[in-house]
Amino acid sequence: MQRPIGIDLFAGAGGLSLGFEQAGFDVVAAVEMDPVHSAVHAFNFPRCAVLPKSVVGLSGREIRDAAGIGSRKVDVVFGGAPCQGFSMIGKRALDDPRNVLVREFVRIVVELEARYFVFENVKGLTVGRHRAFLEELISEFKAEGYNVAPWKVLNAARYGVPQDRERLFLLGARKGLTLPTYPAPITRSANDDDDLESLPIGPTCADALGDLPDAEMFEALLMSDSVKVSRWSRPSAYARELRCLTDDSWHYGYVRKWVPGLLTSSTRTDHTPISRRRFAETENAGVEPISRFFRLSANGVSNTLRAGTDSARGAFTSPRPIHYKYARCVTVREMARLHGFPDWFRFHVTKWHGARQIGNAVPPPLARAIASQVLRATGHKPRRPTETISLGDPKLLELEMGAAAAFWEVPVVIGRRDRKSGARKRSQHEIEAALREMVLA
Repeated sequence: MQRPIGIDLFAGAGGLSLGFEQAGFDVVAAVEMDPVHSAVHAFNFPRCAVLPKSVVGLSGREIRDAAGIGSRKVDVVFGGAPCQGFSMIGKRALDDPRNVLVREFVRIVVELEARYFVFENVKGLTVGRHRAFLEELISEFKAEGYNVAPWKVLNAARYGVPQDRERLFLLGARKGLTLPTYPAPITRSANDDDDLESLPIGPTCADALGDLPDAEMFEALLMSDSVKVSRWSRPSAYARELRCLTDDSWHYGYVRKWVPGLLTSSTRTDHTPISRRRFAETENAGVEPISRFFRLSANGVSNTLRAGTDSARGAFTSPRPIHYKYARCVTVREMARLHGFPDWFRFHVTKWHGARQIGNAVPPPLARAIASQVLRATGHKPRRPTETISLGDPKLLELEMGAAAAFWEVPVVIGRRDRKSGARKRSQHEIEAALREMVLA
């Protein structure tokens, strides 16, 4: 019996893709316009067809052809289409050109005749002028033949993730099909409301990071993102899962061939002595006053990990939090632990791209919780695959923008400069990329 299939739009490195795979779906296609992110997705999901292009103008037939699924039904389309959510005077928000990517999300869902969809976005879409946009989006889906569950904001910390991260979700099903329900919380953090006191306290920052060797013990990590490690500390139950130390760690996803003793995504940051002194003087769960970096609390959860911006808006990385134990910022691997990514999952070798890929992603345990509810609504029972698959070529993790574009045979679009002012005009590619990053603004 075949597993149900899903398609990821605005896929990034693949947080939603991983969650849906772990819930029991085969993710057959992923659309991601950033060629660097596309390469990382291809490494981690070697059997998924990656379309390194914008969704604008992309047809359902192109996606089907790339995925090789013919006329097979598509069970679910999911993604975090970015939007600005502001109505122009006298017009609907969905008609605002700045919201083109959301309109394209709706169009592709309809073209693929997807049985279900999952739309993910920022919590801010539920308030103020943004709320009108959300209501228009719901009406648009209803007009296209979908029933839509009332939107809900979910916090990853209530689904087994050691991070305070709230995201909006919208679930829909074609008329006549069972509408999914939202997953009930399974954990709480220490500062949650009393109405959740019956739930167990979820994993903490110490649970997530405590078994990892300190990256600063390894000189090689000044020049590389990985090193072979022979000694690890005792893992928590949370860390045991992310290290895939039990069969259940893989959930209903495909087991990957990987090297468990290799510490990856751990390039060191060479902080100055002054920065280290300031970091050391910052209390746990406090904010360093100069850099404004948040310091993790061993017994608490992380603040929301953010992505920073792309090159169209200045190319800076949002600050990584300070480690609760060491006077340094956390590594990309430590960010991944705080996000719920397993250790076999790898990111771009640079700190900037790696941190951006994590900050843009839906935490996989939260994605898995949503996907499990969709799977239940389809009537399928989750099945654990019997085969083990290899990861992609590690060189995919090293490609910078130009090399990644050449690999995918797509252009690197750079806006032309205005001759009078000398200012560079942003291309449509860059505008879409900027809008994509706004999903975390």
